[in-house]
Amino acid sequence: GRLQPLLEVLSTLSEYVDKVPPQDHNLRYGNPAFREWHAGMCEQAEKLIETILPDNLRGAAKELAFYFSDAFGNRTRIDYGTGHETNFVVFLYCLAKLGVIKEEDSQALVLSVFNRYLNLMRKIQTTYGLEPAGSRGCWGLDDYQILPFLFGSAQLISHGLIKPKSIHNPEFIEMFSKDFMYFGCIEYVLSVKKGPIRETSPMLNDISAVGRWQKVNNGMLKMYEGEVLSKFPIMQHLGFGSLFAFK
Repeated sequence: GRLQPLLEVLSTLSEYVDKVPPQDHNLRYGNPAFREWHAGMCEQAEKLIETILPDNLRGAAKELAFYFSDAFGNRTRIDYGTGHETNFVVFLYCLAKLGVIKEEDSQALVLSVFNRYLNLMRKIQTTYGLEPAGSRGCWGLDDYQILPFLFGSAQLISHGLIKPKSIHNPEFIEMFSKDFMYFGCIEYVLSVKKGPIRETSPMLNDISAVGRWQKVNNGMLKMYEGEVLSKFPIMQHLGFGSLFAFK
C-alpha cells in the first residue's frame, strides 16, 4: 500500500548497518563506525525520500531530508535521544501535510512504520553503542525513547486483560512483546539493563502502579510535552520550513 515505500527506506538503512560493522574500540559507548553509517545515510537521504514521493512532489525531498537525516542520532557525539525521535515524527507530519500519507493511515503509521523505525534504532543503538543524549537519558524511559511508551500505552487503553502492573510478569512480557509496543519496550529495557525493572527503571516502575492505561497515556503525553517539546536544549535543534512552520 501507500506506506510500503516508507518501510522499504527503513529496511535499506537497516541493511546498511549490516554493511558497516562496528570497529574495535575500548569504550562502552560511541563506536566510531556510526559516523560512517550516518554519513552514508545523509548522502542517500534525498534519493531515498524521492522514492516515497510522487513525481510532482520530488522538489520537497530536500526539506524533508533535513528532518529525516536528523532522526537517527548525532554523528559528532555518537548519541541519540528524544529530539532525534521527534525529528522522525516531524518527517512523517510533513509527508502527511504533502498528502503522501493520509488520516486513515494513522494506525498503520504507528504500528508499522514507527515500529520499523524503532527496531532500526534499537539495532543502531546496540550495534554502535550510541550514548543516550541528554543527562543519561533522564527523559527517555529506556534512556533513548519516549514515543513508543506513549503510543504503546494508547494501544492498550481498551484491553481488559493487560494492566500497567503486568510489566512485572515475565510471562506477560514474553506473550505480548511482539503484539504490543509497550511490552516490546519493556522487553528491550530488560535486555539492555541487567536487572529487574524495579531497580533499573524507577520511572517505569512508578508508572506500573497506575491503575489504568488511559491514565498512563495521559501522563506520557504530559511528559512528552513537558520534558521534550518544551525543553530548549532539545528543541533548539529542530528546524522550521515551509512544511513545518514556526507559528
